[in-house]
Amino acid sequence: MRRAAAAAALACVLGAGAPAGAEVTHRILDFRDLRGWAYDDHDAALEVYLETCRDMRSEAWEALCAIADTRPNARAFFETFFRPVLIEDGAPMLFTGYYEPELRGSLRREGPYRHPVYRVPPDLDVLPWYSRAEIEEDGHLDGKGLEIAWVDDPVDAFFLQIQGSGRIRLPDGTALRVGYGGKNGHEYRSVGRELVRRGIYEDHQVSADVIRNWVRRNPQEGAALLRHNPSYVFFREVNEVPPDRGPLGAMNRSVTPLRSIAVDPAHVPLGAPVWIEKAGKAPLRRLTVAQDTGSAIKGAQRADIFYGTGRAAGRAAGQVRDGGRMVALLPIEMAFAFAPGI
Repeated sequence: MRRAAAAAALACVLGAGAPAGAEVTHRILDFRDLRGWAYDDHDAALEVYLETCRDMRSEAWEALCAIADTRPNARAFFETFFRPVLIEDGAPMLFTGYYEPELRGSLRREGPYRHPVYRVPPDLDVLPWYSRAEIEEDGHLDGKGLEIAWVDDPVDAFFLQIQGSGRIRLPDGTALRVGYGGKNGHEYRSVGRELVRRGIYEDHQVSADVIRNWVRRNPQEGAALLRHNPSYVFFREVNEVPPDRGPLGAMNRSVTPLRSIAVDPAHVPLGAPVWIEKAGKAPLRRLTVAQDTGSAIKGAQRADIFYGTGRAAGRAAGQVRDGGRMVALLPIEMAFAFAPGI
């Protein structure tokens, strides 16, 4: 691929969607500039890269995937065929975490299982549709048979919608996996920010567990707090993913704990390897793969790290709000297409 063609191709995936007036810069680094690079498990990163590289539709990416499929020396593969590119838009780096929740539920409304998980309504064709308050208080979905399952905790049901996928553990011990099916078209509002606005907590105190516990202590006010967010997510049953694999990401492939991240595809191509240097109480320096997206993940230096499944993963993910930097690994032709002076 000629450099001019590479520049045009990369502009489509990296340049589109940048904030109005923001200057997006691309600077090629050396692998020696990546702190901790020599000590990472590159073989593990290569396996995650192979999970989605076959779905990348361009000549450069397809050629690299074919080489990766021969299982070469992993570190040599990345250092030979990629260049680290620091992509910035003026905003500071922000790492957050996400996870796949596991809820307790039933296929029938019985006992403690009173809170529905809905599949997509057939009339969800004009957006915005009914708000969360209208769905929950006015019963717009009652009696339509759209319940996939019933769960025992309204806060867990709320966070299932925030995460977009999860597992529901049934009374017989089996698990039902659900994934994102659609949404009602209303803008997402953060209930954590609303608690800060009310003066109940400081910004640094808010986490998923803090919100969960406050709602449980204040059931009536808590229900109203959750309805502050008018956005509502509907689900579908996910039967094609084995129970030992992670949930499906935006590339319709399973994501891997601490190796898969969600990015803004306007700046980082989905499927690209991305080196992350997360600061904070639990620093993380490793090679990940951009395999997911999220409505709150916007900007060149913005990433959501997948922490796994279950409550422990949720606690770990909920504590992440850290700085640092991330560096995309791009095919050499693409990388040099954006290098100043080349």
